Amino acid sequence: MRAFLSASFLMLLFVTSAAQSLHSFADSLRQAHRIPALGYAVISSDTIFDIDMTGFCKINSDIPATIDHQFRIGSNTKAITCMIAAMLVQQHLLSWDTPFFTRFPDWKAGSNKAYHHLTLQQLLTFRNNLAHYTYTHPHPRPEEITGSEASQRQQFARWLLQQPPVADTGLNLTNSGYALAGLMLEKASGKSYPQLLEALGLQLHIRFGLGSPNVSDTTQPWGHDAQGRPEAPAYNPRLNWLQVAGNIHVSLRDYSRFIQEQLRGLAGKSPLLSASIFRQLHFGLPGFAYGWFTDINANAHSISYNSGTPGTFVTTVKVIPAVDRAYIVFTNIQQENTVEIANMLLHALETKYGY
Repeated sequence: MRAFLSASFLMLLFVTSAAQSLHSFADSLRQAHRIPALGYAVISSDTIFDIDMTGFCKINSDIPATIDHQFRIGSNTKAITCMIAAMLVQQHLLSWDTPFFTRFPDWKAGSNKAYHHLTLQQLLTFRNNLAHYTYTHPHPRPEEITGSEASQRQQFARWLLQQPPVADTGLNLTNSGYALAGLMLEKASGKSYPQLLEALGLQLHIRFGLGSPNVSDTTQPWGHDAQGRPEAPAYNPRLNWLQVAGNIHVSLRDYSRFIQEQLRGLAGKSPLLSASIFRQLHFGLPGFAYGWFTDINANAHSISYNSGTPGTFVTTVKVIPAVDRAYIVFTNIQQENTVEIANMLLHALETKYGY
């Protein structure tokens, strides 16, 4: 309760003091809640109005975090995967209605019959009945999935397809569909997911990475768990198994470019995909489209949004095409109230720049 009151008080200070800068407000939030690093960006289709990072790469360290440091974006990876999928669909390498087992026919006999109908669209839009799976699931054990990273992703997928389905209760918020969809993208393109990601990055002048950013460089941001403990550099094979669902790391500067391309695309200004395809990705289905949750805000504008929460980072993004604005918040900790704090900063950004 004390943390909530403190955050509310800070929000009141921001609203009532026009002189207080966003930087000062963000850093006040960060220090009040022992968040190692807290950053934000405000974007339109042709301008980055504000972008800033406060704090440090690791708690109790002296390395200042910057907008060029790499943060894990968790489930915001899904929108990137869906954009890659849309580009392959545009190239007629597959369609949204392509059944999974047309690409992997030899797997069908050993898979649960409940999954025989699954299509690329169903896998990417949570319209499936696949078993739930996330990084903390105890099975399969890493020693049961061996070989190259590509081989491991296939072994994991075959294990998923043997699990019992969940009850059909509407949107099925599971990473499992993305793990299968990733294999379809690799099969259709003849390229690995890391290669597809690199190709998209080259087109957008963005450097994407996979895994925890501190594994290859300990001066990059460290994630912090619910107790505020830094996550030591270590290879986690489950991040490879679920890479298309939540394993990307990227800088705030580069992620802002990706989100700016979404606004450009929704306005019909992107050379990569048509406006109608961007609208399909963001708003093509109710509740959750292709990597994006959907809603209507207080000004009756359609919004698409997501929040990446992989356990030690929180990344929140909101896109509001009607006012040509998007907002991003980056942190490198995931405590009980971190999403709430990120939303408070996001609300401050919207209050200043429009929604």
